Amino acid sequence: MEPRPVPALRPQGIDSYKEISFDRTHDGQVGVLTWQTKRMNPLSADLSNELVAAIEEAYADERLKIVVLRGVGGFFSVGDDLVEMHQGAWGDPNQVMRRIRFYQRFANTIEELDKVTIAVAEGFVLGGGLEITMACDFVLAAQSCRWGMPEVDSGMTPGWGGTTRMIRLIGRRRAKEVNMIGAVHSAARAVEWGLFNRAVPEEELDAELARLIDVMLVKNQQTLRQLKFVLNKNADADVQTALAFEAMNEVITSAVNWSPDTPNIPDAEPGRGLEAFAEKNELWQRRRERAINFWSA
Repeated sequence: MEPRPVPALRPQGIDSYKEISFDRTHDGQVGVLTWQTKRMNPLSADLSNELVAAIEEAYADERLKIVVLRGVGGFFSVGDDLVEMHQGAWGDPNQVMRRIRFYQRFANTIEELDKVTIAVAEGFVLGGGLEITMACDFVLAAQSCRWGMPEVDSGMTPGWGGTTRMIRLIGRRRAKEVNMIGAVHSAARAVEWGLFNRAVPEEELDAELARLIDVMLVKNQQTLRQLKFVLNKNADADVQTALAFEAMNEVITSAVNWSPDTPNIPDAEPGRGLEAFAEKNELWQRRRERAINFWSA
């Protein structure tokens, strides 16, 4: 079999998307990134290049507050396109290393976005598809969703989070079980283990996504950005370093948000949050009525 040419790694410079759509809603505050390729949405090299470019686009767009990632056709993704890989599309070992590092940078960029990221998990969420979800802030799943890391049975190992992020999310023993056995699991188990946030019936998925977007948009976005940053960093720090970082984050919050006399940052709210609490005004009511029972049962 004649090997296929190795696709270039192109995080930027894509003039128009062919494999994905990246639409803006809610007056440009929400970006909805969707993709559909072959059945069950394998991550071909071309699709992956466009996904990386779209995430770089999201990173640069300060108007965006939320990014939704979702496969089309009832499937999130079954992971890397193994047929393409079998045909030699990943190239020699050095080119494989370059592509893996390229995908690691992609997942890291998702994780570091100064926006709320929501993966909508439907159908199969396997391999690289699962690795994408683990880099997101929230995972909302259909109850029928099935997930796993089956690479072991193709003589492969995960390359961009399937072991590293998974250990941090669900612990060593469960990460070994998922990766070394290669079973496909239920959405309920993902929620129980902490990989997904919620699983709902398929017919309720869009409405639940709209509820989550609504509760996130009503928050103060500067505070959300700071919370996300410190939560991500403290997850990998020792306790004393994490506590120090948390204290400094609160000082920054006080400087930005507590006093009406501090310099304003777009979508910060100097003085308004504490005023809202003290007066129990409309802003306070609007936020609390959305949040107080959200996913609390």
